[in-house]
Amino acid sequence: MTRDDDGANDDDDDDDAGDDGDDATREDGEATTATTKKKKKKKKKKKSAAAKQTRPPSTPVRELYPGAKYPAGEILPHREHNLWRETDEEKRELERLEENLYNEARQCAEVHREVRQYISDWVKPGMKYIDVCETLENSVRKLIEERGLEAGVAFPTGCSKNHVAAHWTPNGGCESVIDKDDVIKFDFGVQVKGRIIDCAFTKTFNDMYDPLLKAVNEATETGIRSAGIDVRLCDIGEAVQEVMESHTVEIHGKEYQVKCCSNLNGHSIDPYRIHAGKSVPIVKGGVQTKMEEGEYYAIETFGTTGRGYVIEDGECSHYMKNFDVGHVPLRLPRAKQLLGVIDRNFGTLAFCKRYLDRIGEQRYSMALKNLCDNGIVQPYPPLCDIKGSYVAQYEHTILLKPSSGVEVLTRGEDY
Repeated sequence: MTRDDDGANDDDDDDDAGDDGDDATREDGEATTATTKKKKKKKKKKKSAAAKQTRPPSTPVRELYPGAKYPAGEILPHREHNLWRETDEEKRELERLEENLYNEARQCAEVHREVRQYISDWVKPGMKYIDVCETLENSVRKLIEERGLEAGVAFPTGCSKNHVAAHWTPNGGCESVIDKDDVIKFDFGVQVKGRIIDCAFTKTFNDMYDPLLKAVNEATETGIRSAGIDVRLCDIGEAVQEVMESHTVEIHGKEYQVKCCSNLNGHSIDPYRIHAGKSVPIVKGGVQTKMEEGEYYAIETFGTTGRGYVIEDGECSHYMKNFDVGHVPLRLPRAKQLLGVIDRNFGTLAFCKRYLDRIGEQRYSMALKNLCDNGIVQPYPPLCDIKGSYVAQYEHTILLKPSSGVEVLTRGEDY
């Protein structure tokens, strides 16, 4: 978001007998040609069982989809003023030319679906947040067949809980444990050749929170249905807010109107650039900039029982190299070295301290601070509403296709 301000083959035997049986003979004891010739037994090979996903997920999705053709997401038709696109030959040809790129995005989306469905079923109170995140991320790495900057995890797993809306993931050594009353926003991404899929859901273990989750999911769905080529971003925000704030919820015996986190937004996505410049508001009064053909967007909404406004608070875990940063002279040798590590391993994709730990970096705190102080790397501290409040989030990645409509790439059976 952006913030303002082979199974074995079996043989099947066919024992086909002649009219008089395979052993019928003439009176002289010689077997007749017609009846003594044993028919060749046909060997029928059973088809090898299709590859199935393991639990936890570890089978690359490439092995689950022969020919590496991945399923399309939900297709929503163009809005009325753009229906001409569906039959326009130029737009249809443009779409055909982009099919390989769409397929890469769909591969990422399939990885996301399989991993999130497992995590949602598997995660339980009492588990350490760091163990859950590492299980999730390792599953992504296996399913996408991690290949450095070419394919892998797109950004750190957000597992922000309760009043923390976003940008929290455990740092190394964190002992924080999931509580049965936690409201957890699982926000993670997958990328191939920089094409990022960004998708999130909220997990709870107490049905008291169900109305809050329902309100936020409905608001996100409203944002998705409102999106399209030539749609003004401000109109999406107004539609989202109307749906979100029509809900009231009761939590611990107290009634709340659900509010939008007014300074959190969805965003456009470009290759290797999670926040590509356009923000999709979730309240009215935003900019009149329009969505355009071929763009990818993360449509996400945050609903809260708090004040509806987030601030930075707490220990930082998320970092990202600024996309447009040029050459900045660095005096600290360790900072220069760390920048090289970041360039080689993450580029302009977001990373966290756990990822630096994972590749063997040590004693990097001062160097990382130096890169942040010089504007090369941007820190993204946790974004929080007031303590005691609860924030829920849902998010999908959509694609504005030239001809066939809006594709909700990350749509699944779960949400």
